[in-house]
Amino acid sequence: MPESCSNKGSPQQHAGGLSAPGYVYDPVFLEHDTGGNPENARRLEAVISDLDWKGIRQQLKAIPARPATLDELTTVHQAGYVSRVEAYCRQGGGQWDSDTMMSTGSYKAALYAAGGSIAAVEAVMNKAVPCAYALVRPPGHHATYNNALGFCIFNNIAIAANYALNTYKMERVLIIDFDVHHGNGTQEAFTHNPYVLYVSMHQYPLFPGTGFLTEMEQGSGAGTAINVPLPAGCGDNEYKLVFDEIVIPTARRFKPEIILVSAGYDAHWADELANMRLTLDGYYNMTRSIQQLADELCGGKTVFYLEGGYNLKVLCCAVNATFNIWLGENYFDDPFGLPPDNFKPQGLNEIIAEVKKRHGLY
Repeated sequence: MPESCSNKGSPQQHAGGLSAPGYVYDPVFLEHDTGGNPENARRLEAVISDLDWKGIRQQLKAIPARPATLDELTTVHQAGYVSRVEAYCRQGGGQWDSDTMMSTGSYKAALYAAGGSIAAVEAVMNKAVPCAYALVRPPGHHATYNNALGFCIFNNIAIAANYALNTYKMERVLIIDFDVHHGNGTQEAFTHNPYVLYVSMHQYPLFPGTGFLTEMEQGSGAGTAINVPLPAGCGDNEYKLVFDEIVIPTARRFKPEIILVSAGYDAHWADELANMRLTLDGYYNMTRSIQQLADELCGGKTVFYLEGGYNLKVLCCAVNATFNIWLGENYFDDPFGLPPDNFKPQGLNEIIAEVKKRHGLY
């Protein structure tokens, strides 16, 4: 059995008087067969099994996934690209690029991941749930206008953000991305859209090589993204500083109508795809800060989207921690503990000062 990561408690009412958070999950997501790729079906199987074993899922409200329509997909992606993915999968799939695998079932899974991501926004906006987690795959934040990249096929969070703008006539959607990799596809999707603000903290340099300080500062893209490129080795204290100095004041200045979160757990010290040092307590505190911002600024309306995170035990515990917050349960003592050494990254204070200067956060 998986190791327990929570202390059970009774749910408390969330913003708006609703007590049951929502989640999106469908077995179709497992049909995206990537073989031995780090992003594989075992990730979601482990998360769902863990939520069931701990009695968490029975406290949540299921939000049915559905396939995204072509019109919904093409708010972010080129129609020709969607057709190429469909044809590639129909022919059996294969190695799309050095990182991204597709199989016969990948196109359908990707359609439902995008549509399920929209359904999560619908459920929150229609007050069926106070907040929601889209437990979907394939992930999305690297997928660009005309290409799959970095395990991602369709950009789930960007498609959902456009749906929120178009359907609910929103003017301020905030996307926070704490995956260890920069969400180049999400940033690209809103380069010319002042109604969406994308805030990313990520290891730099690292795949995909984007997200440096001076991106999105010129022309029509100015002000639509705030990138915080972090040196390797950043942990709980460093991420807290980023939240305190950049994320929280940015959110308060922007005054979002909903907060969407690209939730990647690959900055944990036990994840082998990067070189960061977050603990599960660090993830808990970031998630709690985001929910407190949502409660303060937009009636608690938040939707999390599963992105990276390749240590299965870390992934299960981190997702569990999010639902713990939403259910009002006491958090656990981090079963992984602290990183095995005491490395101190250099230069973070200078990076934060430069970000604040460039984006007028003083």
